[in-house]
This record gives sequence, C-alpha cells and structure tokens, in this order.
Amino acid sequence: MTRDEDGYAPLRDYAAIGDGRTVALVAFDGSIDWLPFPSLHSAPVFAALVDSAKGGRMTLRPVAPFRASRSYIADTNVLETRYVTDSGEVAVTDALVTGVAGRLPWGELARRIDGISGSVELEWEVGPGNLFGTGSFERRSTMHGPVLGADDVNLIVVGVHHGPSAGDSATFAGRFTTAPASRHVIVLCGTDDEPVHIPDPAVVDSGIDRTIESWQTWSREFSYDGPWAREVQRSALALKLLIFSPTGAIAAAATTGLPESPTGGKNYDYRFAWVRDLAYTVGALVRFGLREETHAAVSWALDCLKSHSDDLPVFFDLTGRLPGGTDELRADGWRGIGPVTAGNPAAGQVQLGIYADVLGIMRQYVEAGNILDLRTGELLRSFTDGACRAWQKKDSGMWELPHKQHYLASKIGCWRAISDACQLAEWGQIDASDDELARWRHNRDLIEQWISDKCWSERRGSYVMYPGTDALDTAVLIHAGAHFGPAARMTATIAAIRSELAVGPLVYRYIGVETEESAFVACSFWLAEAYARTGDSREAADLVDALIPLANDVGLYAEMIDPADEQFWGNLPQALSHLALINAVMAINDAGEDSPEESA
Repeated sequence: MTRDEDGYAPLRDYAAIGDGRTVALVAFDGSIDWLPFPSLHSAPVFAALVDSAKGGRMTLRPVAPFRASRSYIADTNVLETRYVTDSGEVAVTDALVTGVAGRLPWGELARRIDGISGSVELEWEVGPGNLFGTGSFERRSTMHGPVLGADDVNLIVVGVHHGPSAGDSATFAGRFTTAPASRHVIVLCGTDDEPVHIPDPAVVDSGIDRTIESWQTWSREFSYDGPWAREVQRSALALKLLIFSPTGAIAAAATTGLPESPTGGKNYDYRFAWVRDLAYTVGALVRFGLREETHAAVSWALDCLKSHSDDLPVFFDLTGRLPGGTDELRADGWRGIGPVTAGNPAAGQVQLGIYADVLGIMRQYVEAGNILDLRTGELLRSFTDGACRAWQKKDSGMWELPHKQHYLASKIGCWRAISDACQLAEWGQIDASDDELARWRHNRDLIEQWISDKCWSERRGSYVMYPGTDALDTAVLIHAGAHFGPAARMTATIAAIRSELAVGPLVYRYIGVETEESAFVACSFWLAEAYARTGDSREAADLVDALIPLANDVGLYAEMIDPADEQFWGNLPQALSHLALINAVMAINDAGEDSPEESA
C-alpha cells in the first residue's frame, strides 16, 4: 500500500469493521481513517478519509519498514493484519466489540497485538478531528485518567502493555515492543452525551473473542451453499455491517463525501436508509432465512411510512426521522476532491419507483410465510391508490436526477407496485373491493400501453430512458424478471445496454454519464441478473466471474469502479453493490444452471 504525498490511501485499501451501531474503515497500513462514534450517523471522530490533515485518525504500525497482509477472520467482520519487519512478525486483530447480549451501549474499538516471532517495535496514536461540527477535542484530567472531549463526545484509551505516553493536548499516543507469544491491547471507548465508561482491558480482550464467535454464530445461521458461496457470504456480512441495530434501518453506505470521479461535485452522504435499498436487502435476507434482520427492517420501514403516510419519502435517517438539509463542510475532500457534504440533496424528491419498493417488500415478506397486520394492509392500499394517481407524473427517477422526466423505470415501478398489490389482495393481505381491484388492474394496463407507445424505440430496437430521447438507462435491468411487456423487447434492451454502456464487465448507469463518473458496480451485477432472468444463464455466470475479482483484497466493493484502472470511487462499503452481487447469484441459481466449477 502507498499513500500519496498528501497522506491519502487508495479507496481500494480500506477494510470495514463494525458492531451493529457504527463502522470503521481500516487502511492497509493500520490507520483507522473513518469512524463515526459512537453511532454511524454521529459526527466522525476520525475523518482523515476526507481530510488527511485535519480529519483525525488512529494509527498503529511498526516503527521500522514493514510488509503487510490481511484478511477477515473466517465468517466475521473482524480484521486480522500481519506485519513483517526485518526483526519479527506481529498480528493485529481489529474489532468493534459487541457485548454478551448484542451491541454495547457505548462504542468500544479494540486493537489486539500478538507477537508471532522475533521482536517488533510499534507506535500508535489517537488523534480525533472535528470536521463535522463538533468542537475541538481537548484533553482533561480526571481521577480515573485523561479524557479527550469535544461537545458531548468523550474518548478514553485503556490497554494492556500498550505503553501510553502523555501525548499532547488533543491526542493519546504510545509505543511498545512485542516478543514471541506476547499480547498487547489498545482500547478506544467513546460515549455521546452520557457518562464515560472505562472498560477493563482484560474484559475487552475476551470481548474480542466473543465478538468473533458472535459473527461466526450469525454466519452459521446464514443458509447458502451454492456457487460463489464465499463471495455471497462476504457480501451478506458487508450488508450486516450496514444494519443499524438500534432501529433495524439499513444504511446505504458507511461514508460521506467520497467523490464519484476525479472532477468531484458528486460527493454525497449515504449514511441514510433508502427505502429502495431496504427493499432489496429484505429480499436478499429472506432468501437466506435470516428472520430477525428481515422482521426488524420491515417493521422499521412500516413504522416510518405510517408516521409519514401522506408522503412516500425516498429515505429516512437511521432513527426514522425525515432528513434535513445539506451542509458543505470545511474539508479538503479525499485527495483534494470536494466538496464534502453532510446530508443528501435527494431528500424531498419525488421518485415513483418507491411504490414498487414498498409493495415489493411486503409481497416478499408474505411469500416468506409472514402475515400483514390490518393497518399495514390499509397503508399498502393507500400506496396502491397513490401509484394509480401518480404514474402519469414526471419524477426524478431512481438516479435522483435534478430534471424531472417520464422515466421508463419509474413507470415500470408503478406497474410492478400495482401488480404486487393485486397479488397481496388475492392472498387476503390487502382488503380491496372488486371495484378497487378492477381500477388497479385498469391502471396497470394503461401503464403497460403507455410504455409500449412512448418508451419503445423501433429505430433503436430497445426501450429508452424516457420519451423523446435515445438514451439508454440501466435502471430498466432491475425489472428484467418482472415479465413486463414482450420478452423480446427486454432481451433487445439488455443487448443494447451491454453494447453501449459496458466497458468490459463494468457498466455505466446511463448514456452520457461516463463523462461525469465511473462505472456503477450495482449496474454491472444487474446486467448479470438480467441475463439470468431472461434465460441466458451462461452469459450471466461469465459476467459474475469477471466482476468477482474486481472487489478489493477483503471482498468489499465501493459504489463505482473505473474501468481504466479498476480504482474505487464513491462511498463504501456500498450496500447496493453487494446486494446486486447477491441478487445476480440468486438469479443464476433460480435459472437452474450450474456455474463454472472454478466459481464455486
């Protein structure tokens, strides 16, 4: 791993750890450059990821030159990094520690250093930043040791043989030397607007083992044993990192402010729960038999939607509130590419595809053997009526574009929402009269005819993004298995997208966007899924085989990958990227054809 002259690591070089409440990003050289603490939606105490000079970080590395290798401990989100110097070798285990009954009520980041051979001198430092509106961290003395505090956030460091020094006014630091079979532990504990808990380092040491076992127990409950099993499980573990366990919400990504291209300008905050992403996640979790996460996510979504039944918001914050505005921060941006933003400008947009997401969640939930309550049935009936009224309107589309259009994918979304509602009514999950069902089906037929008349281009031989354009849009791929319209039209559109929007296995979102951003990882897997859903499982499997090696060394994907050099762009880890991988593999399995032996 090499950092640039300004101290920024490639985005590919980050691994993620988490505890169900927040996520930390650990670089290859042992620096933790991102950590909202104690919760994912909190201001990050370490944000060197988006401002190397002022963002703050926690470092841990050998003093002498070293070589490093790393991997997740099997079936966990606990990271082990091996450092080798001329004098010896050490193993560093990084974990956000969980408790006996789940997440801890405070944040606990633990770094355990085991001497393997020889001796290695290591140094560490905790230096928090204050880019996101907190005050400057200051050191204050207490009867139980020093605390770093800023506004309501307080941080302490304890350890085992970790050699703390005084540090300066706003840091903790230390240095120690390992020996064969030695063990050192460094623990960072954080609280927000509450008393400071001082953990016993020996208890934390055993807590690391408990955290490993907890992840492995979860993985044993994960029921998938098919092609690409390792990659599917890693993607499921990445999704699990993004589930905010206090509420059941699912964050779209763990970061904010990372650019989608070298020119900047698209540096959004993804630490929110999109209804769309939650719908896709629930679909994946249902397939794996994960009951608790599924029910928590569905219940959280319904609570939010019932609280705002007059609207159909695009996303919520992780506590279920409607997001506020955006704030541009005084941060340089990753590699100087800004702006860095807290908040997301898509809040308040009209996106008609949300109707399909909500009704789709509920249909899959019922198909998995669950029953909807009466109030949920009433809510879904009102949303179906909303889709019947709204489908003729323009919206911002799935890609949250500033110019409203009659986007094809949004219209198909309304068609799918009404179709799912009709099915739920037939199953007795929505109480709809015969007249209501007739009206719903009539609107569904109108949508299908409208799309046939307005969004199919005979000249192009494919569906187009919206009426009057020649642009192609990969958002249509997520509807490839919906049996919408003549099958030959969808097949032709898939071929056109592969021809015009793909560079190797990677796919751009829509025509023209390649000048603004890199290829979108989810779209690439959507293309594979679309092949499988339309009968070409061999092409789907080949595409998945080509995409799997594009993950980083620990199996994570960002939002985007540059086809030219395979560098990561955008926020990470990205839920939609990992969801798309899972859904592509599931589609291939559903098609009933075995993937290549080397992919298993």
